[in-house]
Amino acid sequence: MILGELLALGTLPTITEIILGFLSIFFISATSLILNDYFDLEIDRINAPERPLPAGLVTEREVVLLSIVVAVLGLITSYLISLEALLVVILVWAIGLLYNWRFKKAGLIGNLMVSFSVGMTFIFGGIVVNKPFETIVWLFAIILILADLGEEIAADAMDIEGDRQAGSRSLALVIGRENALKISGAAFLLVVAASILPFLFGWLERIYLFPILLMDLVILYSTGKLLDPRTANRRIYIRWIYLAGLVAFLIFIFIRMFR
Repeated sequence: MILGELLALGTLPTITEIILGFLSIFFISATSLILNDYFDLEIDRINAPERPLPAGLVTEREVVLLSIVVAVLGLITSYLISLEALLVVILVWAIGLLYNWRFKKAGLIGNLMVSFSVGMTFIFGGIVVNKPFETIVWLFAIILILADLGEEIAADAMDIEGDRQAGSRSLALVIGRENALKISGAAFLLVVAASILPFLFGWLERIYLFPILLMDLVILYSTGKLLDPRTANRRIYIRWIYLAGLVAFLIFIFIRMFR
């Protein structure tokens, strides 16, 4: 979200914009995670009985109440930003609720819902600083959506046995693990292709090429490992891609703030 603000402005946002933007996304994301525990109660009683809800440390009523309080805080902080910010937060909250309630086991549709919500953090950053239509912000939102979609599909492919028992309709179960990983790999390759566009069109200075290339190299290497059935522990390469993106974004923010 902060990177979205930096990309849209080209400079540092105000402290108020940083704090309100962060809190809005934080509260709405927290609401989704809380609801996830609520709707996964029966599964967690088997797979993770030590969690607060199945362990009886909190009641279902308290969890629902907490989710409402946190959601209201997210709505209030977004309203203090602008009406547009409030509408986006409501949209993300609704998608999170629908995902946890009905679409978690729906396979690709659920993956797309999660990825869309993640990508909206960049758009929200642009909205916070009143620059919602900056091309570079939308491009990075698409990159984040594609990266998260690839990770979601790949993670489902690694969890195929558990998903089968849970009644999930993950892409890996529908078309097979290796075919699902090919689609995941295609998403990662699109990330690499899209990440070069800002430099081809002159939207970013060359100083930002280092973190982007670093991310792209890790993605390409990890994608190759994910697509190789002989790779012993393919799950670790999903984490590599996630960490590469995180490190690249942190370097990007550092350069943007102090260049």
